[in-house]
Amino acid sequence: MARFELKLPKMGESVAEATITNWLKEVGDKIEADEAVLEIATDKVDSEVPSEVSGILVEQLFGKDDLVQVGQTIAIIETEGGDGPAATPAAEVSAPVEAVEIEKTIEAVKETVTAPQDFSGSDKFLSPLVKNIAKEEGVSVAELDNIQGSGKDGRVTKDDILKYIEDRKAGIVQAPKTVEEAPKAVAETPKTVVEAPKTVQAPEPVVQKSQQVVPVSVNGGDEIIEMDRMRKLISGYMVASVQTSAHVQSFIEVDVTNIVKWRDKVKTAFEKREGEKLTFTPIMMEAVAKALKDFPGMNISVDGEYIIKKKNINLGMAAALPNGNLIVPVIKNADQLNLVGMAKAVNDLGNRAKAGKLKPDDTQGGTYTVTNVGTFGSVFGTPIINQPQVGILALGAIRKVPAVIETPEGDFIGIRQKMFLSHSYDHRVVDGALGGSFVKRVAEYLEAFDVDRDF
Repeated sequence: MARFELKLPKMGESVAEATITNWLKEVGDKIEADEAVLEIATDKVDSEVPSEVSGILVEQLFGKDDLVQVGQTIAIIETEGGDGPAATPAAEVSAPVEAVEIEKTIEAVKETVTAPQDFSGSDKFLSPLVKNIAKEEGVSVAELDNIQGSGKDGRVTKDDILKYIEDRKAGIVQAPKTVEEAPKAVAETPKTVVEAPKTVQAPEPVVQKSQQVVPVSVNGGDEIIEMDRMRKLISGYMVASVQTSAHVQSFIEVDVTNIVKWRDKVKTAFEKREGEKLTFTPIMMEAVAKALKDFPGMNISVDGEYIIKKKNINLGMAAALPNGNLIVPVIKNADQLNLVGMAKAVNDLGNRAKAGKLKPDDTQGGTYTVTNVGTFGSVFGTPIINQPQVGILALGAIRKVPAVIETPEGDFIGIRQKMFLSHSYDHRVVDGALGGSFVKRVAEYLEAFDVDRDF
């Protein structure tokens, strides 16, 4: 029999690691080729890791909630024949390189280890690996919070904490004093000045500890439900965005009567020819992409005191999931798509989002976001910016309303199809002139829609 190494697959250029959230197969279970073995999660997307071969799961090299790097072996599958590359024999299967290095470090300082710490009080995301090192080395929560992480979104990596431990032993940094030593240390210990990084990154979307100003009353009839992982992440992202950007809004009403008439006329032929349903969303996205080309000042991001002008126009499309959570898949190079291409992209990402089949790279690289609040009947909204972008557009519900229609013969009242566009933008770098002009240009493209155009 052969042994196959199941590795964490590459999930996109910007994704280097994932957390194991659930093992779908246990040791001894039979696995078919392409059958899901475990579930993983990145900072935005949950997905499954399938097996490339058929066989029996004989080893799980990581546990639930462990952080795994792309390319690391996560399981060993025993196959009947010579399926796939052979793994190292069972007796020689070694722990991941990081674990071996950490073991050596721990053994070298075993006698100086202090009692394990409880890291539940830290607001930083800490991988199980970093927590284990901190516990063995007696690194406190306060020390961890002061370490400048070099990982994605400022996360503290293995190298960061080992470097900190090395510096602490060398006396370059001072560990916090114990409770008994604290009074004396106040007068004697100089403050350590930590130099800020040159590149200021957007705040990490961590889940904030609940600071209850007013106590919440719970009685016997109330049900207490813990937030799921994605809801905690969304909560962290929203709070971080409000704390980062100076949100301001502009609203504009748009007459989309021509668009409604055109879609009603061609939607059946469109679906028959293209095999895709034609919704209003791709028409709106096409107008937004054109407006971003006209106003590149909205297609930017902020990095500390620097503004980054994005070369590509990648439109995020906020999508509601069946469980009530929210995800934002991204249409890459949206300005290069015609209406058919835009419709296919919108439908593909929307369908895969609902089915939980998005890949991590599908949610990366967005430069501007559109959310359709009208789907749920909302006339308009004040959406929160998707960091590190500087703007987000909410599409309101399309309604039949009485309106003044101007003609050469004079004004009269008629029934028109209208909607509101709500534009939230970051007032740190986008002033009212740009924010208002941009949403006005989107409205102009929509109102000038050619009712005789082909699709």
